[in-house]
Amino acid sequence: MRVFAHRTREPGARRTSRSWLRRSAAALSLALLSPLAVAVVGTTAPTAQAAFNPSGIDFWVDSSMGPIKSRVFRANDGNTNRVVYALDGLRARDDLNGWEIDTNVVVELQKWNINVVMPVGGQCSFYSDWIAPSNFFGIGTGSSSGSATGSSGAVGQRNTYTWETFLTQNLRFALRDRLGFNPNRNGIFGLSMGGSAALTMAAYHPDQFSYAGSFSGYLNVSAPGMKEAMRLAFLTQNGFNIDAMWGPPWDPRWLRNDPFVFAPRLKAQNTRLYIAAGSGIPGVYDQPRSFVDLYNTANGMGLEAISLANTKAFQLRMASLGYGNVVYDFPPVGTHSWPWWADNVYRMIPDLSNYIG
Repeated sequence: MRVFAHRTREPGARRTSRSWLRRSAAALSLALLSPLAVAVVGTTAPTAQAAFNPSGIDFWVDSSMGPIKSRVFRANDGNTNRVVYALDGLRARDDLNGWEIDTNVVVELQKWNINVVMPVGGQCSFYSDWIAPSNFFGIGTGSSSGSATGSSGAVGQRNTYTWETFLTQNLRFALRDRLGFNPNRNGIFGLSMGGSAALTMAAYHPDQFSYAGSFSGYLNVSAPGMKEAMRLAFLTQNGFNIDAMWGPPWDPRWLRNDPFVFAPRLKAQNTRLYIAAGSGIPGVYDQPRSFVDLYNTANGMGLEAISLANTKAFQLRMASLGYGNVVYDFPPVGTHSWPWWADNVYRMIPDLSNYIG
């Protein structure tokens, strides 16, 4: 087990850290009550703004949600054995994956001769199989098909999200059959919502994923207050009804999708993990130049503080299980925003390269 970026702190510094965490948690509570709360799940600071990488191909696959697009980037050496999936965050768009829009990490992954698969769409999905279309009192909300352009936020969600099935069956075997990609010992990583989902995919589909990375993930979704916070976040994102995902708070699906709970699966399968979260303290990428920037940075501070608390709880859980096949990456600064997640990927790539294919 390796841990990055720890610093020894004096007692006064620990008190300051705890005080910062309390203030950041309060910021999250305020943010979640605001109509713009989830804006931070996009980008809150200047970044590469790659937007579109012409080396990628549009790879369409049929599913129960309708045809779903992924963006596929081939490894520089042309191999088909080394594959990683990159999962988006809560505000996933229907045209491109956020990793392509807001970062250039795919270029570095290609240099390491890794094929990159970026599913497109799935806002608020947690890349899970839902129990019903999102609706309130029979009135549908959210995405009607999953990733058809323009469907995001469409009233009348006709099809139930089945993202886990899509990633582990439809897309997996279409990549094998049409591109020759290895369907086994793949990697998967994601930010925020996608970080939680990456661990879920690895836990329940170990033959497909031998490596999973979570950046600012919510890794203890059954913790007190998390379900309520997630419900508010879903409502602010085009009015999604979280009960359509895993049912009411007492439904066992919540436990099934909680990394803290299914951690023993990861240990039993010896899944290699890369687990990262920032401190919530602004750094070089967080330089607000307007009120909107300031607001987004405040949101990013609060959301990252909650993610850090979740991630630390997961770390303690893994330690209690005696599991050490993990790299923990806790930089001293960093908010819930794309430049910090891109840095996570750059630090992760050498380790990822050793455990896939």
